[in-house]
Amino acid sequence: MWQRVQTLYLMIASALVAALFFSVKAFVFGPEGVHAQEFRYIAYTPYLILLIVIALLQLIALTTFKVRVLQMRTAVLAALILVALQAWLAVDFFTADEVLVFRWTAVFPLVAALLDVWAARAILRDQLLVESLSSLRKRRR
Repeated sequence: MWQRVQTLYLMIASALVAALFFSVKAFVFGPEGVHAQEFRYIAYTPYLILLIVIALLQLIALTTFKVRVLQMRTAVLAALILVALQAWLAVDFFTADEVLVFRWTAVFPLVAALLDVWAARAILRDQLLVESLSSLRKRRR
């Protein structure tokens, strides 16, 4: 399990999603550059629900390595939801006030989605290899 490249991709994506639970989305600066207010991802309930769903999908994709089709589908579904979260963050960014400064953690969903897609491609490649070897074994009999 741990020697496969898709597991590495899924682990890094899971770590990025887990980091969003503890990070700050944006700051509002007050006078003299002092942080007046912080906005966390988990403080807003829709973000929290999306993050919990994504974290569960990442966990399922990481632990179902014996069922490659399920692993691939959960990784793709997690990637789609991560892209939706990234789009929502982009809308928040472009409609925010000028005093709101977004942190660099706002790109974590996009990076995690890319890693999930790469993992799904590697899982598909493994599945196709197993199926081709299985068909070769059947032909030899």
